[in-house]
Amino acid sequence: MANPFGGLGDIQKLQRQAQAMQKALQQEQVTIEKNGVVVIARGDQQILEVSVDGIIENRIAEAINEAVKKTQEMAAKKLLEISAQEGNQ
Repeated sequence: MANPFGGLGDIQKLQRQAQAMQKALQQEQVTIEKNGVVVIARGDQQILEVSVDGIIENRIAEAINEAVKKTQEMAAKKLLEISAQEGNQ
């Protein structure tokens, strides 16, 4: 009989890799300038600053960050639903 917990090591390895990637992405930044709008974002999809025509508008950055967070939560929920469905087959 196969060990049902045999894959736990692989899961833990993947979690460590994901955490390392997340840390690395937090250290990276991109700056996009287009039509008078400047957006500075980290590699982990966090918006650091938004400026429009030279005026910093961090209310926009906060709203974008909230939207990204909600979509990430939605994606995680869908992944759990799909995993549960596959487990029941």
